Amino acid sequence: MELEAARGRGDSATKESMANTEGFVLAYAGRLQEARAMSRRAEDFARQADRKGTEALYQTDAAVREALFGNAQAAKQSATAALRLSQSRDLVYGAALAGDSSRSQGLVDDLSRRFPEDTRVRFAYMPTLLALLALNHNAPSKAVELLQTAIPYEDGVRSAGSEILIGAGTLYPNYVRGQAYLAAGQGREAAIEFQKILAHRGIVLSDPIGALAQLQLARAYAFSGDRDNARAAYKDFLSLWKNADSSIPVFNQAKAEYAKLQ
Repeated sequence: MELEAARGRGDSATKESMANTEGFVLAYAGRLQEARAMSRRAEDFARQADRKGTEALYQTDAAVREALFGNAQAAKQSATAALRLSQSRDLVYGAALAGDSSRSQGLVDDLSRRFPEDTRVRFAYMPTLLALLALNHNAPSKAVELLQTAIPYEDGVRSAGSEILIGAGTLYPNYVRGQAYLAAGQGREAAIEFQKILAHRGIVLSDPIGALAQLQLARAYAFSGDRDNARAAYKDFLSLWKNADSSIPVFNQAKAEYAKLQ
């Protein structure tokens, strides 16, 4: 990977996308500080080329990552900065994923109003965002219900050459559904959703939900009382994140949960 990345950095046409991709790979392993640096590099390249929409997408990628890792304030800051530059469909979706519930509702309404017939919005973005809002209002069963419309489409992959977020609309419905099942106390059902993500690495690529699904699977096993599989799943996640930054909230939570199982 390092060899290919070095080649990409030397090509003016690919250096910005390569930097963003490297950021995803680093984040997948929990190396968040390095990932942030790569994201800033990608944003700088896009800014220098006067590609505001692309710069905003890179900022939104970073915002979603921060939200997943438990850094709510950093996520909000990146999402806010991105929205100042662009209001594109995919960017608004990412900003809503990363934002707090009060702001997300407005972004969801905006997507629904501007793209009422858009397939990706109707069958991936909206179900995921509405389910997250339901979770934020302590309604996990409602979240599961809202995600039903995404089921026929959630194994899709992004279009070749599309400048959308990595991971946008691809297995995020499964991730949120798994979280909803956990919130509803249905550990076995949650485990099935996270296993789907782990079984589709070719779709997930280096999106952080691929790593975090391992942690969520461990939580699902633990909730179900399956301590042996829970310990194994936690161990797999902590091995993947063996060089992770110690300041990541979700990482510290995982270590504390694993210790309780010993």
